[in-house]
Amino acid sequence: MRHARVVLSPGLCYGASNVAADAALTEEAAAMMAEVLPQGAACRVSGLARAQQLMTGLRNQRPDLGPAQIDPRLNEMDFGAWELQRWDAIPRSAFDGWMADFAHHRVGGGESTQQVIDRVALALCDTRHSGASDAVWVCHAGAIRAAQFVLRHGHRTIARVSEWPEEAPEPGGYLQLTL
Repeated sequence: MRHARVVLSPGLCYGASNVAADAALTEEAAAMMAEVLPQGAACRVSGLARAQQLMTGLRNQRPDLGPAQIDPRLNEMDFGAWELQRWDAIPRSAFDGWMADFAHHRVGGGESTQQVIDRVALALCDTRHSGASDAVWVCHAGAIRAAQFVLRHGHRTIARVSEWPEEAPEPGGYLQLTL
């Protein structure tokens, strides 16, 4: 599940920034998800407030879900100096550097795509070995894309940007994956 829309102006990069999600949209997303989640699913949540807001809303409606494990490996990518900057203000040359070395370039001096893949792959491994038949992650588009990459290609180095999944749920939405 992806957190609801944040309370920032559109067009800002806010990966690892700990910004809040819209409260009303969070409650709408929690109500929608509460109806479809399996009973007693094991829950993990990003360490960022916007994801934790949604998890709190879910647990209010579905106490059977139990406490969620906070897992920083589900956090959004750390965009370093790009955080809270307008996407259209980031120089094209900075994007070109990332695309030229999509796996290892540390975006804005923060994380590389491969670092995100590696930490999400470890979280997937822990989820697989948890013994739970169903699991819910409340996280971010980048973590969801990284999970899709690992499930499609295995835990390996991403070779090029075209391997990065395009599909991610809209804010407040979800994607069902099979491990």
